[in-house]
Amino acid sequence: MSSPLPRSPDRSPRTAAALWTGAAVVASVVLLVLVAVRWPPLMSLDRAVADALHRHAVADPGLVRVNRLLTDWVWDPWTMRALIAVAVVALWWRGARLLALWVAATSLLASLLQQGLKAVVGRERPQWPDPVDTAQYAAFPSGHAMSAVVSCGLLVWLLRLYGAGPGARGAALAVAVVSAAGVAATRLYLGVHWLTDVVGGALLGVAVVALSAAGYARYAAPRAPAEEDRPLRA
Repeated sequence: MSSPLPRSPDRSPRTAAALWTGAAVVASVVLLVLVAVRWPPLMSLDRAVADALHRHAVADPGLVRVNRLLTDWVWDPWTMRALIAVAVVALWWRGARLLALWVAATSLLASLLQQGLKAVVGRERPQWPDPVDTAQYAAFPSGHAMSAVVSCGLLVWLLRLYGAGPGARGAALAVAVVSAAGVAATRLYLGVHWLTDVVGGALLGVAVVALSAAGYARYAAPRAPAEEDRPLRA
């Protein structure tokens, strides 16, 4: 009897991560192209969602105030950058200076990418005769959504990198998901973004964090000093 065929090896975590990274990048690029060419079905969806939410916002000033508090303070891009700055300082103090620089550079590059795409796409924000909030610069991608996903994603990645327990990682991931969904909802409700703006910002944020983590594992981690391998927990 012939020997059985060898079983295919299970897909490694690294391969799965590469697939997720590729999917995020492809989805980001596809949505970017569709928005740039103003694909009619997508534009119609954006308009329908924006109109429905704006009618509700005009009729509920109290909820508008709550959303403005959340978007201007809790999930403001500068709040997110402040969290990253704290993480960078903590990493530097622990001696993980290459990783600190890597995180800081990722956050900075994400901000530059966001502003560059806004300038290239040049999409106008929703216009209302009775606006409940205002915002500057172009619409796509949403800076709030992208900053929240990049900042929270980097913090979740750092917890995993330093061997935080499953409870801490799960709690951090839950906070990251709530933050990403919450900031997207506030920008839509306040009528300063289209649906595809916040989806595009979130997808780009996922892609940036995934590419940064993959790049660090491949190029920077092997060169990092031993201090960077020290776990966070005591």
